[in-house]
Amino acid sequence: MRLGVLSDVHANRVALEAVLRDMPPVDGLVCAGDVVGYNPWPAECVVALRERAVPTVMGNHDRAVAGGTSFGFNSMAGAGVEYARAELSADAVEWLASLPDDRVVADGRVKLVHGHPADPDRYTYPEQFGPDLLGDEDVLVLGHTHVQAVRRFDEGVVMNPGSVGQPRDGDPRAAYAVLDLDAMTVEKRRVEYDVKRVVEAVEAAGLPERIGTRLYEGR
Repeated sequence: MRLGVLSDVHANRVALEAVLRDMPPVDGLVCAGDVVGYNPWPAECVVALRERAVPTVMGNHDRAVAGGTSFGFNSMAGAGVEYARAELSADAVEWLASLPDDRVVADGRVKLVHGHPADPDRYTYPEQFGPDLLGDEDVLVLGHTHVQAVRRFDEGVVMNPGSVGQPRDGDPRAAYAVLDLDAMTVEKRRVEYDVKRVVEAVEAAGLPERIGTRLYEGR
């Protein structure tokens, strides 16, 4: 079984479309949260995942938009949350609210969380990856940091596919991964997209300019 692994789409339709075009043949997709937030296409990104019935967990931006707990957002993040709340239909917000904090797919072999198995809002950077994060699953998928990384241990694999819509590892290309559960391999993938189009859309939506310009830097 091959899975396309996504995370942190952050309402960046242009990046998501580039990733879906670039995706090699897979048996399904999974998403480690934060479908919305920051960028100006929350509705379109929700639709894209729902139409494909992508198993998805709740990110902190998803939770904030759905009306749950806040996350101490900075001004950029807060603006993205307010924008998404205004743009999304009640049905889309209900879908976000229905997302679990964790879920197991692929007959129990893959566990999805957003931040950390014990705390969905905890940033877990690659240097913190360890076998202690793994439970009964073979592969743990994390998001939240927007940093693409894979670590292999005797107990299994801990991975972050990186961010589709707002990479923060110095590479501005949209990030995702392909997980092959038969071979137990992870291919980290990057794809270029039209960042300028996103910058212009951020400005047109009245969102903070830095939401767009930071995409040029992958920060």
